[in-house]
Amino acid sequence: MESLPEAVLIRILASIPAVDLVLVCRLVCCQWKNLVDGAALWILKCQQEGLTRAESDAENWQNFYFLSKKRKNLIKNPCGEEDLEHWGEVENGGDGWKIEELPGDFGKEFPSEAVHKYFVTSYEWCRKAQVIDLRAEGYWEELMDTTQPKIMVRDWYAGRSDAGCLYELCVKLLSENEDVLAEYKSETVTIPQDNDANWTEISHTFSNYGPGVRFVHFEHGGQDTLFWKGWYGVRVTNSSVTVEP
Repeated sequence: MESLPEAVLIRILASIPAVDLVLVCRLVCCQWKNLVDGAALWILKCQQEGLTRAESDAENWQNFYFLSKKRKNLIKNPCGEEDLEHWGEVENGGDGWKIEELPGDFGKEFPSEAVHKYFVTSYEWCRKAQVIDLRAEGYWEELMDTTQPKIMVRDWYAGRSDAGCLYELCVKLLSENEDVLAEYKSETVTIPQDNDANWTEISHTFSNYGPGVRFVHFEHGGQDTLFWKGWYGVRVTNSSVTVEP
């Protein structure tokens, strides 16, 4: 192996699973450690697996590879397919939260055919939240503290066309001790009665948030403004939190 040209050795190493490269191959010798820590090997693995990135944006190709492979929605049950499973800190004002099938009474279809249900609020404030444990999801401490990958938050909301409603979104980045290190809070969105019932996306990207982030606290909610019994408040669905490569 010592006589192999470096370019050939990189191609051989690129065929090995990424976790084994870091945990096993990197420990074999100084040459292998330098190759696993270098950019060329990870650029090749990204090319082989169709993970694209502008060369000008490249700082750490190993982190980019792992973040790309891990990229997924960290919100569980974002569309109500499992009722209120995984949603905690529930505030059930009025008649509480309810799950309905799209498009619902006086509603519109969602822009994506993959979404079939939504959560709907009542005549007093309804709030629900999820806390995402980043380490449990595979985002190690050094990555979060040093690379500080962008954390993208998205949510979708709509009213029904015959009723007005309110909507709010609040997302916090928390430390090990649940101290707030960064926060995004939307304005209170007011949807008037006789609206078009179209779905609206709201989003925010956290970046350069400093070291120490271990949890993401996602909370949203709302109510109707007419205080009608039942479920005439804001509708929410397809919530997402992603750690971006």
